[in-house]
Amino acid sequence: MRIYFAILFLLTFTFSFSQNKIDTAQVVVSNRINSEEAKSKPYVIMISTDGFRYDYAKKYNAVNLLKYSVQGVQAKAMIPSYPSITFPNHWSLITGLYPAHHGLVDNFFYDYQLKKNYAMNKKDIVEDGSWYGGVPLWALAEKQGMISASMQWVGSGSEAGGKRPTYYYPYHEKFTPSEKVDKVINWLKLPENQRPHFVSMYFPEVDGAGHHFGPEAKETETAVQLVDAAIGNLVEKVNQLGLKNVNFIFVSDHGMIQVDGGNPLEIPAVLLDKTRFDFYNSQTLLRVYVKNQDEVKSVFKELKASKTDDYEVYLDKKLPKYLHFATRDDRYHRIGQILLIPKAPKVFLEKNQKTSSGKHGYDPKLVPEMKATFFAWGSAFKNNLIIDEFSNVNVYPLAAEILGLKPENKIDGKLKVLKETLKK
Repeated sequence: MRIYFAILFLLTFTFSFSQNKIDTAQVVVSNRINSEEAKSKPYVIMISTDGFRYDYAKKYNAVNLLKYSVQGVQAKAMIPSYPSITFPNHWSLITGLYPAHHGLVDNFFYDYQLKKNYAMNKKDIVEDGSWYGGVPLWALAEKQGMISASMQWVGSGSEAGGKRPTYYYPYHEKFTPSEKVDKVINWLKLPENQRPHFVSMYFPEVDGAGHHFGPEAKETETAVQLVDAAIGNLVEKVNQLGLKNVNFIFVSDHGMIQVDGGNPLEIPAVLLDKTRFDFYNSQTLLRVYVKNQDEVKSVFKELKASKTDDYEVYLDKKLPKYLHFATRDDRYHRIGQILLIPKAPKVFLEKNQKTSSGKHGYDPKLVPEMKATFFAWGSAFKNNLIIDEFSNVNVYPLAAEILGLKPENKIDGKLKVLKETLKK
């Protein structure tokens, strides 16, 4: 059986759930309150804007984000985990683990042990916590007596890590950015014992525009400024609440590049044999599962010999170590044995398949347009500090440190990488 998942392209949004009736109601887990210790802790509002490339703030004059970054900390860029796509990187940001370590190796994949598909656009699947490794920040907070809330962050509607946020909204496409801001403010207006100290929120508009129109388009500029205005509104309204020790961490999951959709790479003919192979094509990465393990080396040699200069072929165990995506890293055995990696701006397309104007997923070391954004400001952060590029798994221990939380599992991120951003 060949397993193929179509990439979803929407004008404004990154992904949508297949359901006839969309439930926009908040979910509240009852009988939770902040511990006395948690009441005295700082607040962290962690904001992700999907597809917000590292240079977008300056390129498209995001006036609020530029102002806040000067008041706090800005990275030259943040390096997404590989592959540089939405679900793997949101889960890396919120768990401090690389995708091959937390299990979300793609937006769509198959688990050969469970004999089940993961699909980012299926509500029942994304809310099944058994798919997710690691302990997300909201679960860590809840386990240590601190109330948390999430506005549509990947995986926040699941039991991943053992605890859902106390307050959350499942993913849907009905809320505007300003409506999301108002709902977050309502959480922060709650009585002290019910008020979340960790809030995660998600904006998809920039990614949607980048996909549909490309990263250089006027529509993408408009989307950047739309989200920037929402964040300015958020900060202003939070300041009006008079809360002490509030901190904002603004991140993105990846960047965006204009791709050559008019001259796509063809899937190698040998892989079309359904009896021998499954392949999983995200267009910027083609993962191959060889059903007969004895054939892996011979198939690899055949693919290597017939490839063009527009892509590389790797045995998974030979993938560069810095990508953390090789066999040695594949804790859930979900990657496959052979990887075909196109050179940007090339993409793999099947017959009659289409692509979008903008794409991501490439190696950020080789394709700088994949790099993401990191800004942070608030009571815990130094002022007017510019730092070098760093891997996104290091955001998790930083947020945990500010909140006074102790990671309960081994993570890939290291506090020492970002400790210089803190005042103490």
